[in-house]
Amino acid sequence: MSPLLSGSLFHSSPFNPSSPHAQVISDLFILVLYISAVIFLVVFGSLLYAILRYRGKPGQPDPAQEFGNAKIEIVWTALPFLIVVFLCVFTVKTMYSADPPAKGGDPDLVIIGHQWWWEARYPKSGVVTANEIHIPVGKNFLVRLESADVIHDFWVPQLSRKMDAVPGQVNYIWLQASEAGTYLGACSEYCGAQHAWMRIRVIAQPEAEFEKWQQEQLKVPSKPTTGEVALGAELFERLTCVNCHTISGTIAEANVGPDLTHLASRQTLGAGILENTPSNLARWLANPHAVKPGVLMPNMKLTESEINLLVAYLGTLK
Repeated sequence: MSPLLSGSLFHSSPFNPSSPHAQVISDLFILVLYISAVIFLVVFGSLLYAILRYRGKPGQPDPAQEFGNAKIEIVWTALPFLIVVFLCVFTVKTMYSADPPAKGGDPDLVIIGHQWWWEARYPKSGVVTANEIHIPVGKNFLVRLESADVIHDFWVPQLSRKMDAVPGQVNYIWLQASEAGTYLGACSEYCGAQHAWMRIRVIAQPEAEFEKWQQEQLKVPSKPTTGEVALGAELFERLTCVNCHTISGTIAEANVGPDLTHLASRQTLGAGILENTPSNLARWLANPHAVKPGVLMPNMKLTESEINLLVAYLGTLK
């Protein structure tokens, strides 16, 4: 595991919100925390005072008992009721701000959960990618969530609320980043052996850079004609890789595994388990189960020569 990757996720805290939606959720949590702390201090302080002030002494008779004190009963009933009403109103207001109605609009982004990776489709541009989402800074993206197999839960703590991706059901959330940067998220609903390594990256960038990224993603890779790259492309099409993956401009058009058309432009492999480097890609191809036990990609029993050819080819898909 890369310390860089694991450490980055640790710092992706909901207490460091970077969007209006996450900010209101954080504000609500802080408010509830303060109110709870005050209640705890009042109750615990009163109990401690009573224990110390009215502690029984040897030979002392039992104190007189009081029943039916209307003033005290009104106070300890009304005060919690008012606190609950206040928190209820603030919570409803926060829910509306964090998750306003979609009003039937077309989604800007469709995210589909798979065991154990995320598929991302941009319906308006046609871009398809995996495990890394690009969004323009400041734009409120409507995201439609789906699942291809089991229940997953999409959560990028700094940007939005959590939301389940349920098979046969469509859910929506809003995704927005106030500042440029990379925001890390993960599946937060246990979904199988590699649930912990179902990470997602949201890369927020200025509008012009986002449009440039989309144009790059829409390009069809040129077909290599010479050297190891050409041999790797030929090998890729000859093996069963084409039964699971898509690479635009080739015979590979399957949708079982991630779209690999621009694999080399991504920062990680295996939904975040490895940094995307030639050596790590070779490790993955040699035996994906040694890297990510339980992953659905089979061990192809590739020879070292075949791995080198595939790494040479896949490394050109930027």
